[in-house]
Amino acid sequence: MPKPCSTLRLPLPLAITIRGGEMKYKSVKGLLTSDESLIPTTFIDKLEDILHGFLGIILFVISVLAAGYTLLRLIETRPFFPLGMIQGINDILFVIIILEIMRTVIVRFTDGIFQLDNFLIIGVIAAVRHILTVGASLTMEKEKTTEYFNRALTEMGVNTGIVLALVFALFLSRAARKNNNK
Repeated sequence: MPKPCSTLRLPLPLAITIRGGEMKYKSVKGLLTSDESLIPTTFIDKLEDILHGFLGIILFVISVLAAGYTLLRLIETRPFFPLGMIQGINDILFVIIILEIMRTVIVRFTDGIFQLDNFLIIGVIAAVRHILTVGASLTMEKEKTTEYFNRALTEMGVNTGIVLALVFALFLSRAARKNNNK
């Protein structure tokens, strides 16, 4: 029977040593003698932080541009009711989705973890946005064929199921986190 050890030997010339709950990467055999990697982990952490910051800035710029485009479309769309209003709501929900993704990146940048709740909220907003878009196009369509009507109702039904599933998952996530805090 093999004896338990704290080092996992891989077929590659790389070894992972687990000490006190943290993993240390040994480099290629013979190149380094201590428990160091070829690329320092602090360098990778800093590079990851820079990348997350850059992505957050890009998402912010995209959301500002999308909000400006939304405002421009709201001003230019004629007739405003109902076409302009429907486009405006759709565009605003799109901007909210971008901002939620940006918030997720920022939380990952500050806390070091991805939060499930943010992704669930983004999914709910996206599904509701699609329901509103399909419902609006169904309302606006002058000549509705039976096939078009049935397809639109199926899309709305599927998206409603998605919203319910995501809201239930959000409820379970928050309940689990609440129980872990006790």
